Amino acid sequence: MSTLEIRDLHVSVDTESGPKEILRGVDLAVKSGETHAIMGPNGSGKSTLAYSIAGHPKYQITKGTVTLDGQDILAMTVDERARAGLFLAMQYPVEVAGVSVSNFLRTAKTAIDGKAPALRTWVKDVNGAMERLGMGTDFGSRSVNEGFSGGEKKRHEIVQLEVLDPKFAILDETDSGLDIDALKVVSDGVNRFHDKGGKGVLLITHYTRILRYIKPDYVHVFVDGRVAEEGGPELAEKLEAEGYAAYVATAKAGA
Repeated sequence: MSTLEIRDLHVSVDTESGPKEILRGVDLAVKSGETHAIMGPNGSGKSTLAYSIAGHPKYQITKGTVTLDGQDILAMTVDERARAGLFLAMQYPVEVAGVSVSNFLRTAKTAIDGKAPALRTWVKDVNGAMERLGMGTDFGSRSVNEGFSGGEKKRHEIVQLEVLDPKFAILDETDSGLDIDALKVVSDGVNRFHDKGGKGVLLITHYTRILRYIKPDYVHVFVDGRVAEEGGPELAEKLEAEGYAAYVATAKAGA
C-alpha cells in the first residue's frame, strides 16, 4: 500500500506585479487502488497542483509538504520524482522534433528502471500498448507529438502510462479536446492501469463526461486554490446538475 499525501500546500507563481498565490492550503491523500477526481472552474488551481507535484520550476512551494510513502517529494528533482513512482499526463503535451516515440519511450523506461528493458519483451509491450490505444505500430517511428492530432497526443500519454507503470498517475485534463471515441479509448487505458492493482489515480477535469468511463472513489471540488468540498461519486452528479456557481460565490464572500 502506497500513499501520496499533500498537506497544507501553498504555491505561488511570479507575475509582473510580484508573486501571486495560487494554492492556498491544499490537503489531499491518494492511496493505492484509489481514484480521486479533482473538479473545478478555470483558474481554480487544479493544474497548478499537478505541476507542483511533478516539480515544474514555474511553481514555487511556499508552505506545506508532499510525500510519497513518507518520502519528501519536494526535495527531489523531477527525474527522482518519476523514479519514485509519479507520472504526469500533461494537458498540453509538448512536441519533441527529431526524437522518435520508440526512442523516447525506451529512454524513459531505462532512466526510471535504472537498466534498459529486454528488447524482445519491450517491443512486444510497446506494440501491445499502442494497439490497445488504437495506434498503428508505425506510430513509434514518428517524432514525439510532432504533427499529432489532439487525440493522438492524449493516446500517446496513456501509452507512456502503460509502459512506464508508475505507482501514481496524475492526469491533467486528459479528456480535453477528445471526441467521444477517443475519450472511450483513453479512459479504457486509464482503467487498465488502475486495474493492475496497487495503482493510484489523480484525475483533473472540468467536466463529468470522463467520469462516466473512469469511476472515481472520491471527488474534490477546487475553488480559489482550496478544496471547497469533498465527497463520493454523487458529488460529481451534483456538479453536473448545479455547476460551480455556489462554490465560487462562497469563495468570493470569504475572500
